[in-house]
Parts: sequence; structure tokens; C-alpha cells
Amino acid sequence: QVFKNSLTTTAIGGAKGGSDFDPKGKSDNEIMRFCQAFMLQLFRYIGPTVDVPAGDIGTGGREIGYMYGAYKRLTTRYEGILTGKGLTFGGSLARTEATGYGVVYFAEEMMKDRGESLKGMRCAVSGSGNVATYCVEKLYQRGAKPVTVSDSRGAIYDENGINLEILKQVKEVERASLARYKELVPGATYVPVAEYPAGKHYVWTIPVDAAFPCATQNEVNEEDAKTLIANGCRCFAEGANMPSSIAAINVFLKSGIAYGPAKAANAGGVATSQLEMEQNAGMTSWTFEEVDSKLHNIMISIYRNAADTAKEFGQPGNLVLGANIAGFRKVADAMIAQGVI
Repeated sequence: QVFKNSLTTTAIGGAKGGSDFDPKGKSDNEIMRFCQAFMLQLFRYIGPTVDVPAGDIGTGGREIGYMYGAYKRLTTRYEGILTGKGLTFGGSLARTEATGYGVVYFAEEMMKDRGESLKGMRCAVSGSGNVATYCVEKLYQRGAKPVTVSDSRGAIYDENGINLEILKQVKEVERASLARYKELVPGATYVPVAEYPAGKHYVWTIPVDAAFPCATQNEVNEEDAKTLIANGCRCFAEGANMPSSIAAINVFLKSGIAYGPAKAANAGGVATSQLEMEQNAGMTSWTFEEVDSKLHNIMISIYRNAADTAKEFGQPGNLVLGANIAGFRKVADAMIAQGVI
């Protein structure tokens, strides 16, 4: 996380934390009480210039709101202590969309360097949370056609393209499984996890031009990677954190396709968290277009930094190496300058 944040060009460090509370099957009141109890301990260790938590898997706007309310009651302070807040109490427009939009912006830059465009590409997307949903949305805006989404219970393949309005209805309003999508779009194919091909994720068996894993870690194994390549995939950009196994990454690098590692490709979310912090610090609010424009420029900068560093170290196109070195070098240089090592 530290090196990812370093790549964003914004003034933030990095850390990871969380809990083992499972929100599935819990009522809103149960989730609220847990968030309040969690903040009862957490508030001692965070601050707007100390540590600013943000959402992740299982932690969205609802949970952030509950925790922020608890923080205010405990401290009697109004400050930018969490990101991903509601718009009525210091949140930023485009924060929800940021990671999904950002991974598409990154993929777009990879393809531009190869003289190609996302326009007209068939795309596989895994997941159906914020990252996946807004990856789907931005792909449509760029003229591509996303044909898959998934959740922990199964996957949808829609040859006509994922119906974004229905996806949002199922996941953001009804909070239902994707089996519900099949009910609303009878022409789509729904495959439960139990029926996935042995040793593979169903989403990656669909022939596509580009793939965007946006669900969780280790969702793409070596066989999945080989299947994607064999079926003509030429762009792979990671919206989730560490979604590909080491063996899968090696397959992508060896194949020579455009491969965007998570450390760089999904940094749009945390970059926009910093933009939210910046707005909070200035007691102001930017328009959706302003935030989206800044996000776009940040993703272009991240890509250029990784690509230029890879070229500098003799491996042009290897964005894994480029992103790792670029992120590490900025942190290391700062530590040396400050006398830490």
C-alpha cells in the first residue's frame, strides 16, 4: 500500500487494517453497532494528518457513515478523518467511482502506447461491487463492451453487454446475488460457482479482448491466464488488490500483452481518497468533473512513471518492474533525505 500510494504523486503514506467481522446476513442495526464499537477503540490512533482509514471489501458508504458518526461523538470534532464519506458530511464526488474509472484510464494509456484503443473491445470484468460496477460504466463510456460480472456465488455472461442499470439495481439497491440479474435479464447466462470449470474461474473462460479482475485477491490462476491468452486477450488491468497469482503474472509477462499490475492500475481509489482529504482540509467541495479530471491526470501520470521507469531499467513494457521500482525509489529517496536510514 505504501508503494502504491507513492505512485499516485499525492502526499500520502500508506497502511492496511481491518477486522474479521462478517457483515453478510447482519441487519443494519447490527452493522451500525459493530462500527460504533470498532471506532470506540480506533479513534485513539487516527487523525487527519496521522492515519486516515478508507473503505474496502465489506466497508462501503454505510459503514463509513456509522464510523464517522461515532468518531464525531467521541471527539466532538468535524475533520477529514475517513474517506468515502457521504456527500452531506464531507465526502467527495467521484470517490465511489474512482477505482473502477481509474483502472479503465490506466488500460486506455497502455493501449494508446501500442497504437490501439479500448473502443470496440469485448471485456471481461469480475466482481460486482463498486470497482467492478464503475469499471463497467467507464468501459461503456470509452466505447468498449463489458460482457461479464461475478460475485461470491456465481457469474453472469451477457453477450449483449452487461445491463448497467440492472446491475446497480441488483447490487446497490436490492443487495441480491447475481442470480437476480438473470431473472431480470432472461437472455443472460448465470453460472453458479459449483458449476465453474475445474480449477478455473468461469469469467476468464469467455473469449475477450481485455480483462479486468475487480473482485478479490488470487482470483486469477495460471490456467485462467493461459486461457485468456489463448482466447485472444491482449489487455489485462487489475482493479482488485493482488488478483493474480505469481504464476499467472508470469504468464502475462511472458505473453507480451498489455499487463497493468494492481499497484499501479487500481491506485485511482486511494488517489481520490487524497483528493477528498484535500477538499476537507480546504473546507471546500469540487464538482464531479473536477475530481474526475484530476483522477484521469493522476492515472496518466502513474502509467507514464511506471512505463518510463521500466524503459530506464531495460525492460520496456514491464509495468510490474516499472511500478515496483518507481514506487520504492520515491519512498527510499525520501527516507534517506530525512535521515531515517
